[in-house]
Amino acid sequence: MTSTTRRDSPLSRDRVLRAAAAFADGNGLASLSMRKLGETLGVEAMSLYHHVANKAELLDGMVDLVFAEIDLPADGADWKTAMRVRAVSARRVLARHRWAIGLMESRTSPGPATLRHHDRVLGILRGAGFSVELAAHAFSVLDSYIYGFALQEASLPFDTADQTAEVAQMIMSRMPAEEYPHLTELTVTHVLKPGYHYGNEYEFGLDLILDGLDAARGAPPPA
Repeated sequence: MTSTTRRDSPLSRDRVLRAAAAFADGNGLASLSMRKLGETLGVEAMSLYHHVANKAELLDGMVDLVFAEIDLPADGADWKTAMRVRAVSARRVLARHRWAIGLMESRTSPGPATLRHHDRVLGILRGAGFSVELAAHAFSVLDSYIYGFALQEASLPFDTADQTAEVAQMIMSRMPAEEYPHLTELTVTHVLKPGYHYGNEYEFGLDLILDGLDAARGAPPPA
């Protein structure tokens, strides 16, 4: 798309936000400025302020777009299935928008998609018999796990199984096996096993959390 075409296309808040998210996907959030976003859209930076008041409002809108991409099951769905679907979808979305990991819960002016997301999650938990307090605990532990895993995954020095094996073998070549027997065992019998992918650890941990919440849901309240 040429600069002329971009100028001929009508500018809107949605188009500005989507362009900002795409820019951050490709260049990182630190590189995003109103000037660079204007250049991307083929307009002067001042034109953007007709659609977002400032950089903070731009970030609020970008985060709201990310929340809108996360799958939310309908009300009435089995709570464990619903929470699992939501958590798996959130991880996929955050893999596409890695810049968003540190912003998802930091905004003080959440948009409608963000509020709808949180309200639906709480509604499913409350409908399944979670007390308000336990629903809060469940929301907190699930989000901590989702964002923490996404952050860890984004920082890993490998993506594919081949890259994982290459990095593991490089580390092992510098690591005396007799001094670190448990790390060696883990690497040889687990990480270097055909088909291993670090992302597979996500759903194992997620199921542990969901099983623990299920047990807490059925336990009598503390005295």
